[in-house]
Amino acid sequence: MRPPTIRDVAERAGVSKSLVSLVLRGSDQVRPEKRRAVLAAVEELGYRPNAAARSLSERRTLPHSRLRSSGETRMVGVLLNDMRNPWFVELLDGLNSRLHDSGLDTLLADGRLNRRLGEDLTRTFTDLRVDGLIAVGTLPPSEALHRAAARIPTVVAGAREPELPAVDIVAGDDELGARLATEHLIALGHRRVAHISGQGVVGALRRRGFETVMREHGLADTAVVEQGDLTEEGGYRATVRLLSTRERPTAVFVFNDIACVGALSAAEELGLRVPRDLSLVGYDNTYLSRLRHLWLTTVDNGSHDIGRRAAQCLLDRITDPTRPAELLLTAPSLEVRGTTGTPGSRTET
Repeated sequence: MRPPTIRDVAERAGVSKSLVSLVLRGSDQVRPEKRRAVLAAVEELGYRPNAAARSLSERRTLPHSRLRSSGETRMVGVLLNDMRNPWFVELLDGLNSRLHDSGLDTLLADGRLNRRLGEDLTRTFTDLRVDGLIAVGTLPPSEALHRAAARIPTVVAGAREPELPAVDIVAGDDELGARLATEHLIALGHRRVAHISGQGVVGALRRRGFETVMREHGLADTAVVEQGDLTEEGGYRATVRLLSTRERPTAVFVFNDIACVGALSAAEELGLRVPRDLSLVGYDNTYLSRLRHLWLTTVDNGSHDIGRRAAQCLLDRITDPTRPAELLLTAPSLEVRGTTGTPGSRTET
């Protein structure tokens, strides 16, 4: 369904297009009853001014835009859960490369900044009349995103929520990734294994993978789950709590690489050597895990592939907005590096 135009607003309100323009510009030259009629039509139709066209009419240009012969900008809005997360780097690389091949530019918005400032960045994308919208990472429930997805072809990438009608989801197989990490630690000989868990559906899936494997190996009684907040500080604090117990774990599977860096710091501050005294596994295979002084064992969830597949899903949905929504999962793999090994000299129970 095409978005409403200024002509539609004028017809609904029973006025001219020029009068609608005056109302939208806040002109005081419009009679109150006409203004009310126009604003009511705008609300009923869900009309949003074309910010790109308005910018051009005011002789301003949009940065980094390529215009089609018709004068329109082909652009995709990308709303990130938190731009500080290094996991997004490779996903965005895959996303941008596929969109660029199809002649589409991207506009990035930081959902964390959106929440902090109380601004509706999703509505900004709607105002700009982007060709599509990609929500990257787990975003909190948003009525604005729900409304945008009803009007703009939308894909969720790297997360399992929000689930919206006619919105494709492209993510890693989080439960399988957690199984790979846990199986690796058990194969090394660890019996007291803990998990620092995340939040939302992704957090629940990784926790379920961990607990299922521990149960399958008869280790449910020694499986410990500690809640984290996905940050380095959160990983640090959760690890301190785990290592302060009498029967402390000999291995920890951490929700993501950032939190795993915090876990590594906690172990070192408590005088434990990794991996001799404590093995650690992260998740995401970000550039942090490949830094030589960290060299984290981690789960690679195929973020570059997630980005490219999300871009392709969006292109397909732009072509056919009514097709059924899909859930596409990429296969994870384990990258074994320097933070996992066999248990140390302490006696395992």
